[in-house]
Amino acid sequence: MSCLTAAKVALAGIKGEKTLAELPELFDTHPHQITAWKGQLQEWTAGLFGPGGAPSEAAPVVDLKSLHAKIG
Repeated sequence: MSCLTAAKVALAGIKGEKTLAELPELFDTHPHQITAWKGQLQEWTAGLFGPGGAPSEAAPVVDLKSLHAKIG
């Protein structure tokens, strides 16, 4: 199963629109695998959107004075 499919299954589990008993029938996946993917997705997103966030490229420094001078 692809990572994208696993993410869709995990997201469906997190949404809660279907029960854990219904999801394996829809996605032909074992309930334990769905639970594992849900946990992985929650950990990943907590790291991404939680305190500190994910490391990202530093935004370039913008010299506002020179930009204002250009536009007058």
